[in-house]
Amino acid sequence: MSAKKSAYLSTLQSFVLVVLRIVIGWHFLYEGIVKLTSPGWTSAAFLSEAKWLFADKFHWIAANPDVLKIVDLMNIWGLILIGLGLVFGMFTRLASIAGILLLVLYYIANPPLAGLGNGLATEGNYLVIDKNFVEMIALLVLAVFPAPVISLDRYLAALRYKRKTVAADVKQPQDELASTGASLVARRELLKNLVMLPVLGGFIFAWFKKRGWESYEEKNLLSMQGDASIDAQTSATLKTLQFSSLKDLKGQLPYGQIGNLKISRLFLGGNLIGGWAHARDLIYVSKLVQSYHTDQKVFDTFHIAEQCGINTILTNPQLCRVINKYWRQEKGKIQFISDCGYKGDAIEGVKISVDGGAHACYVQGGIADQLVLEGKLDIIAKALELTRQNGLPAGIGAHQLETVKACVDNGLKPDFWVKTLHHTNYWSANKENQFDNIWCVNPEETIAYMNNLPEPWIAFKTLAAGAILPAEGFQYAFNNGADFVCVGMYDFQIVDDVNIALDALANIQNRQRPWYS
Repeated sequence: MSAKKSAYLSTLQSFVLVVLRIVIGWHFLYEGIVKLTSPGWTSAAFLSEAKWLFADKFHWIAANPDVLKIVDLMNIWGLILIGLGLVFGMFTRLASIAGILLLVLYYIANPPLAGLGNGLATEGNYLVIDKNFVEMIALLVLAVFPAPVISLDRYLAALRYKRKTVAADVKQPQDELASTGASLVARRELLKNLVMLPVLGGFIFAWFKKRGWESYEEKNLLSMQGDASIDAQTSATLKTLQFSSLKDLKGQLPYGQIGNLKISRLFLGGNLIGGWAHARDLIYVSKLVQSYHTDQKVFDTFHIAEQCGINTILTNPQLCRVINKYWRQEKGKIQFISDCGYKGDAIEGVKISVDGGAHACYVQGGIADQLVLEGKLDIIAKALELTRQNGLPAGIGAHQLETVKACVDNGLKPDFWVKTLHHTNYWSANKENQFDNIWCVNPEETIAYMNNLPEPWIAFKTLAAGAILPAEGFQYAFNNGADFVCVGMYDFQIVDDVNIALDALANIQNRQRPWYS
């Protein structure tokens, strides 16, 4: 092989190693920044699932909030610093070794080994080798062959050489020439490494493209308008449709407690926002609802809700994306209770919800009903335990009263219940085909049984999916023992619904169940 050909291959090899270094660095950097900017992110669920080496140590970390907070910060900033080091080629060998150690911990905590029954979600199927293992080997290559071309390591080496040359006792003309040459080398290395700036620019562009651009001029102008800015965003819709605006609000909603979580007595349900509206045989409604609720419309809805004193939404973990975007981009404070409804898998639903920043989790009613029917109450118990390990209130949902009874009889004690409640004095409840027409078939029995349970009760389906008027449904729920009412609302309904809830709470009649919150 000719010397020229050999040199060409050496250059190509170096280029490939530089690309590998930048790509892995990009991945680490993005993972770290996403975790840094995601409110409520924690590694607790990941650590709680450890079943291999040092499992007890990982579980101990997940169960101790102060220690977990330190570990999470070390994880986040470790990812960011390793990513920056690899992207810019600064302390490349050290960054590679640190990355390997971090990935080794990830691998040990949840390895894809046969028989461990790892419950964590993956984007593929693994046996012994997974993406962490592959990236580990790639970093090992970079640690052995750090590819100093196009790296700040090379620039720093040139600076060190320059300082060493200048520090020498210069007596001969050729030494001065060497010093000048060293200076030129350092400058050339700096200019060469400016090629990394477009890479960083590309990262920033990709980040904002994925996360959504923010107009700081608009935010500044709106902030100067104070609370009126929220109403201004939605007043056209509200007034054109002749619904109430924020000026018509009668007052602020009162609050109750579930654990250490402060929750408004009336709060948002997620069916209308997510497009899971019960519309019986009107097959176009879900698509219509999804088309209406763009991200910005969801943000407007949350803004109005918060202005009315509603501080919580109960919904499916599929809406984590838009809720996290609202927290990040709009600086909103609305809390998120997750129904953990992920493909019928309550445990996986808890993990995704915790990672998505949920403030409380419960086993979704339909899932709990099915688990009880199949005699799998141990799964409900595990979901409660996993939720509590992450420091969150844990609940059980149900459509069927038999589900609640079975859980109580088997010693399951949630922090709160989420149970359907509505009367059956509406037309479609009396039809023979009850599918998607009725959600609380025995309301009187439900009321009597729930009166004896000392945990907070969130009532849902109080309007029977639009078959009952809010004034009637809210009053019925609060009178008969519900501590909270969760209901789906469009942006133009919120003020009216809050006013109706305030009237209902001010006119409680014959409520037998104490307020357990």
